[in-house]
Amino acid sequence: MRILMATAELRPLVSRGGLGEAVAGLTAALRRAGHEVDIVVPDYGGWALEGEREVPVAVPPWAQPVTVRQGTHPDVGELVLVDCPQIRRPDPYVGPDGRDWPDNDLRFASFSAAVAGLARALRADVVQLNDWHTALVPAFLAPTTPTVLTIHNLAFQGWSNVGWLHELPMHRDAYAREGGLNMLAGAIRVADAVATVSPTYAREITTPEGGAGLDDVLRYRGGDLVGIRNGIDTAVWDPAIDPMIPAPYRAGAMDGKGMARAELLARTGWADTREPLVGVVTRLVEQKGIDLVFEAARYLTRMRARLVVLGSGERSLSDWGRWLASEQPDRVWFHDGFDLPLAHLIFAGADLFAMPSRFEPCGLAQMQAMAYGTIPVVTPVGGLCDTVVDADDDRGGTGFVAASVDAAGMVDALHRALAGFRHHQRRRGIVSRGMATDWSWDSPAAEFAALYERVAAARA
Repeated sequence: MRILMATAELRPLVSRGGLGEAVAGLTAALRRAGHEVDIVVPDYGGWALEGEREVPVAVPPWAQPVTVRQGTHPDVGELVLVDCPQIRRPDPYVGPDGRDWPDNDLRFASFSAAVAGLARALRADVVQLNDWHTALVPAFLAPTTPTVLTIHNLAFQGWSNVGWLHELPMHRDAYAREGGLNMLAGAIRVADAVATVSPTYAREITTPEGGAGLDDVLRYRGGDLVGIRNGIDTAVWDPAIDPMIPAPYRAGAMDGKGMARAELLARTGWADTREPLVGVVTRLVEQKGIDLVFEAARYLTRMRARLVVLGSGERSLSDWGRWLASEQPDRVWFHDGFDLPLAHLIFAGADLFAMPSRFEPCGLAQMQAMAYGTIPVVTPVGGLCDTVVDADDDRGGTGFVAASVDAAGMVDALHRALAGFRHHQRRRGIVSRGMATDWSWDSPAAEFAALYERVAAARA
């Protein structure tokens, strides 16, 4: 079938979190399975396309001028780019001051209107929407074309003023919320199906505690709300073929992991005392809970472990990381900023991987860690529950899950993980099970394809 995949992010062109990774992985898997996928993103950078042609689309006057180009990009393959009012910015969402661009509503409403026009022009069988940036598409789309909305993070909803409702040709009541317009709420109401990125997150968001104010509309969808776990791109995250680590390795032939550990120690300047290395690769924001690990750092000496952190984000958290590294230079190493080769090295060279999220729709890092033979230590939320099995609770365990989302829970989970790591036979079993799990996008893509078939058949 022909699927129009609409997204505000796409790795490696533009990615500010898991959205760009997830869309790239799902698209590639759907294409491998034989589906025709047209992926459309905002033309933030005026990127060049090979063999490009312009696709005429109809949009409302306030969304003009719009230019839609279709062609081939060397890094992502077939691609559609939409240039619409004010879309070209150095960052998709925020200005130099870290605040949202004040016209984000116009920018992404225009993009959504163009996507609806493109769906008509391409005669798509189904339109896949991703997060609030594409949530207005159903308001401009003929009711004969089914839509599936995927919620990657419910915390971001696309609020705007009530005046925008008068610009919508359809579903105005659905998008009205608390005296304003809520783009995500409207799409939840009118999309043919709503997906989230893990089964546990699908349950969490129907509760007042996890629903970010939209639990009522999510509960209303009933069986039309499904949780499909994300995957990881195994063409990028595979230690057997990864060019960013010192040497390849695989389960049963792990010498390359030891070489990665040695190089990681060289980066930190530490001597190899054989103490376990706990790695963290994260955005420095409250959601990711890095403060819980920073609070636990006071116990590193007692635990006989060392902490390696790579992250970028909020100034207060990066200041805390630098302070810890200066106060405990033999226990904490902190790199402020994002460095992709270093991220790969941490996944390969660390012994344990800490992921202390306060909430986590799915998460990719815990799956990447397991693929690299690094034992994850996670909080009991969202997709972390769906991907990590606690080795103290299950003989088939693949990691360790904290009992609570706080510093005490993380300290306890790290203690248990370090005890398991130091038991050689047990460690080997935990590592082997994690590496043997299929974390690719093939199974999730098959679930999405079945969902597309179902909504298309229901519309027909």
